[in-house]
Amino acid sequence: MKDCIFCKITQGEIKSYIVKESPNFLAVLDIHPHSPGHTLVIPKEHFVNLKELKLELAEEFIKMIQEIMILLEKVFMTNDFTLGINEGPLAGQTVSHLHFHIMPRFKNDRGGSIHSVVYNPPQESLEVIYQRIKNES
Repeated sequence: MKDCIFCKITQGEIKSYIVKESPNFLAVLDIHPHSPGHTLVIPKEHFVNLKELKLELAEEFIKMIQEIMILLEKVFMTNDFTLGINEGPLAGQTVSHLHFHIMPRFKNDRGGSIHSVVYNPPQESLEVIYQRIKNES
């Protein structure tokens, strides 16, 4: 995509700190890191979100994420990570190109669990929610 910053990074048009590269993915340091080693795994092909990612690329995507985690464990001496994707503007996605965050975690880093990102408990019972989901599947 012409104006996509991540497409420009994967095509080498914008300088980045490349941690690892595979045939279809690039791992780069986040330019606004929330922790030391905060890395993004970005597909070289433009996908807006995870639902668009071609299934045949999923294994390579997960493999890259695992390799980066192992590397960051060694470098930063931590086994703890917050991992995730912000999908859609309400979830905080600011660049409309799929990217996976790998954030090493450290004692007293003032971060919380992924559960601290949103708190909007349902008004319906779990049974009602379950039935709604089952009716659509």
